[in-house]
Amino acid sequence: MGFKLPSFEYPRAKSEDGYWAPVTSTINWCEEDYYATIYSAEIVNTLTNLLFVYLGSKGIRNCLKYEHDSVYLVAFAGYLLVGVGSFAFHSTLKYPMQLVDELSMIYTACLMCYATFSFSQSRLVRQLLGVGLASLAIFITLYYHYLQDPDFHQNAFAILTALILFRSMYVMEVNIRPSFKKKYGSVSQKFEGLSTSERLANAQRDTKILNEMWLMVGIGLSIFLGGFGIWALDIKYCGTVRRWRHQIGLPWGILLEGHGWWHLMTGYGAYCYLVWGVWLRHCLNERQDEYVLKWPSIFFSIPEVVPLSVYPQGDASSMNGQSNGHNGHINGYTNGYASGNGHVVREDRKSV
Repeated sequence: MGFKLPSFEYPRAKSEDGYWAPVTSTINWCEEDYYATIYSAEIVNTLTNLLFVYLGSKGIRNCLKYEHDSVYLVAFAGYLLVGVGSFAFHSTLKYPMQLVDELSMIYTACLMCYATFSFSQSRLVRQLLGVGLASLAIFITLYYHYLQDPDFHQNAFAILTALILFRSMYVMEVNIRPSFKKKYGSVSQKFEGLSTSERLANAQRDTKILNEMWLMVGIGLSIFLGGFGIWALDIKYCGTVRRWRHQIGLPWGILLEGHGWWHLMTGYGAYCYLVWGVWLRHCLNERQDEYVLKWPSIFFSIPEVVPLSVYPQGDASSMNGQSNGHNGHINGYTNGYASGNGHVVREDRKSV
């Protein structure tokens, strides 16, 4: 006799009895409708959006409290709106809420596009970029409403996300990696006047920051793409997955809700990108000696960028758990290769 986890049967789905019935959205997901409560069409897909609400609120609070760039305050507000819109959509499966859910993703992506491509550009370029992205957002809104094809929305979002990601990687490498700064002209004239030891201190600081960023990018992107993979399998094998859920019963069947995993994994991955953007912006503004990435454990903590006064060097630990100067790049850690005031010499450089 095989071992079986204690469970109870799935209630019968009651789509016709749902509080928000009938369904008017152009898409529906693999989670059965109204099986848990008549007040939420897809209970797991609804509740998993609370991660967006929590992380979005956390990001907004940090932007206000720690004086991060205002564009990321708006970006975190957009991220929060995505979660609220998705919560409303999966609760009701109504077409207007579907638009709030999906179009808020496009608008937030356009905002991040502006933040990524506008830094250090002239006022005219920023204005043209803003008008262009606003026009693009309006076009996507109207065309999607006309077409009502989820593939169009998903492709538009994927293209915008890829543009943002690759541009951010380029800006990060060119402006932070020591070997690229000089090669591509992103170092300031002030850097040429530094002594050898000061240049070495700056290079070691920036290399450490770059390693932290790539770790965050790698983990965030892997989780984000993993969520898409699970969702794709959920769509392709929906009938089989539903049968498995009924076989193992509740609450264990909840673990097979692929779209719910998509919410959790893409939500965390997108949050990592926003934190990376905040950290990158401070580095581009030459404020590495004022802010630090607080991420004591990649598995059991949530990354955030905070002032050094909040997370001092003595309290920091590396992301592999060793307390060996995780934030040493902030405050002149490199074997004494620092300027006379104990800080790594600041460079004024222009982003590309």
